[in-house]
Amino acid sequence: MKKYIIIAAAAIVCAFVLGRSYTYKYRSQDTIVVTGLGETEFTSDLIVWTGTLTAEAPNVAAGYAQIEASKAKVKQYLTSKGLADDAVVFEFVNVDKQYATVYQDGKWAGQRFSGYQLRQRFTVESKEVEKVETISREISSLIAQGVSIEAYAPDYYYTKLDDVKMGLIETASADARTRAEKIAANAGTKIGRVASARMGVFQITGANSNEEFSAGGSFNTSSRNKKARITMRIEYRIK
Repeated sequence: MKKYIIIAAAAIVCAFVLGRSYTYKYRSQDTIVVTGLGETEFTSDLIVWTGTLTAEAPNVAAGYAQIEASKAKVKQYLTSKGLADDAVVFEFVNVDKQYATVYQDGKWAGQRFSGYQLRQRFTVESKEVEKVETISREISSLIAQGVSIEAYAPDYYYTKLDDVKMGLIETASADARTRAEKIAANAGTKIGRVASARMGVFQITGANSNEEFSAGGSFNTSSRNKKARITMRIEYRIK
């Protein structure tokens, strides 16, 4: 009889432990997971425009003279447009030997030295976005003065990007909480403390564009007007 009492007691203890274990497991999964979104549009306040001066000459000295003449015209052009002298930076001059292909009796017979090609890159960085944007579009006036130049499309940046990011995190978190509260209300309960939170990648695309998002985060520099986007995945406990 004593043996059966011990067995019964053991069964009750096991049932109690299993019940507690099940209750704990249930409560640990009793959460709501939502994703909040934060978006905003802004206009770039910094422009970076680059170009390259080129020259070809039979000797390096003659090539340097061409580059210096072109540089002087570029500086004069930028100054005439009201741009400060320190807004433009010229890099060192690259010098490359040039070779022409030689054919003999219609067959390739090697190469011969034909002269030098010199290249000097310059960068204009300014917060006067409108002014530099106009200058970059009117670069053909320098070509008309005999300047051999390769100009590229400007890049646009925003100097207060950290503020934008922090604001989006706050917006996305608030959006996530609103979503969680609505889900909880529909289920007849309330949300409690945050169990976990994870920030999504920071995306910057051109405003009013159909750019695709990148898994590692996109960073558009080609558009003056931009849109920033961030998501927050937050898990809330249920009260």
